[in-house]
Order: sequence, then structure tokens, then C-alpha cells
Amino acid sequence: MTERLASGKLLLDSPAEAVVRLRISNPDQRNALDHEILDALAETLPRLDQGIETRCLLITGAPPAFSAGYDIASIPTETFERDAEALVAHPFHAAMEALGSHPWPTVAAINGACIGGGLELAITCDMRVCAAGAKLGMPPVKLGLVYSHTGLRKFLDVVGVARTKELFLTGRNFDAARAEEIGLVHEVVADEELEAVSVALAAEIAANAPLSMRGNKSAIDLLTAAPVLSEQQEAGLVALRESCFSSEDFREGIQAFAEKRKPEWRGR
Repeated sequence: MTERLASGKLLLDSPAEAVVRLRISNPDQRNALDHEILDALAETLPRLDQGIETRCLLITGAPPAFSAGYDIASIPTETFERDAEALVAHPFHAAMEALGSHPWPTVAAINGACIGGGLELAITCDMRVCAAGAKLGMPPVKLGLVYSHTGLRKFLDVVGVARTKELFLTGRNFDAARAEEIGLVHEVVADEELEAVSVALAAEIAANAPLSMRGNKSAIDLLTAAPVLSEQQEAGLVALRESCFSSEDFREGIQAFAEKRKPEWRGR
């Protein structure tokens, strides 16, 4: 069953057990991220951990694009100078914050053009699978825009200083092979295989131990954001690791391994 959000421009379904998929469906605008879509993302992502069995989130776009970025055409020309920053920054930031803080693993299935804010959406996900025919790029220098420092930091974390400068100072679009070469995406597959491969990856992730997935993702995100830990942060990570040893899932994982069977996770 598909749930239609943002006037049908964002579709929610479950293509595999414990996998929730959000599909941006605004094809007339090449899946540009307008306020309605961004608001729906910000409102929907937190509830995916409340009452819906979710252990992996998959994000993709309706053909022919993943997302052409923020819908700059929605900014009124008569108030552009006064309102541009607030109109762009607030709804986009809220959506990216909701995605970045999602507790379960997230996968972007890049099925076509992935540009500007669409590319930031993709790299905010934990993993990225890309169709061979996709193009990826950051065009701020073509628009006269200085990109947000929060967005730039994501690119620095993912591809490093040299490649971030290449992306943002040239404004070039990269093909999928080049994106994989520089670490912008994890895997490139044939266009017609993308849906099957991305759903299979999300299902593989969702089949893993829930406490372990959430704990490892939380620890990685903290270590990325704060390379030098405070005593309180380090103590929190130690406590997180120690908590797994007393969990039912850890005992089940060890027993299932010894018995050569699939574990039955309980999330506790």
C-alpha cells in the first residue's frame, strides 16, 4: 500500500520487510524539492520510528530524475532579495536535519539526475547506489550562491577537501563512474537494475541486529561530528557498547551463529 504525501509528490511504501521507501514524485519539475515536499520529509521522517516497523529507509525519485535540487522557481521574484535566504534555508535545513538524525540506516537510490540540493539529500543518507546513466553535480557557482557551511561539511566528510573544491568551484556534473571513483557514491549499477539492487541492499541491512545498527550508526555519527570526544561523550559510547553484551539480541546472535541459522532479532 502506498501513502501519498505532499499532494502526491512524496510517496511512501514498503518494498521489503522492515524497509520503508520514500519516492520523490514531482516529475514535471524533475523532482525539484519544493516547500511542500521538504515539509513532508521533515514531518514524516520522525514518525517512521513510531509505530511503523522500520529498520532501513530507502529514498529514490520517480523517473527520470532523483532530484534536480531545490525548487528555486518557487521563490517569488517580487520579494526575492528579501526572502531568498529564509525561503531556501529553513525548509531545506529542517528536512536535512530530520534525515541526518534518522536513527536507522538510510540508503539513496540515485535513479537519474541528482543535482544541488538533491545531491545533498543523497549524501545525507548513509549509503548511495547509483544508476549508470545518472548525473551528479553542485551548481551554486552557476547561480551566484555561496553554499551553506552545514552542507559543505557533509561533502568534506564524504569526498574530502580536494573533491569538494572540484565539485563546488567548477560546477560540473559528474557521470556515475566518476562519482564512484571519488567516493561520492558506493556502487554503480545498470539503470534497469537499480530498483532491485537498492531494495535488496536495504533488505540486507534491515535483516541485521536492530540494536547493533542503531548503536553503530549513532557512534559513527558522533565520531564524525566530534573527532575529539569529551569525557561525557566517551563515557556514553563506552556505555553504549557495554549495553549490547547484556542484550537478548547479542545472545541470540551468538547462538544463531553457532547453530548456523538465521537469527530472530527482538530489538532488546
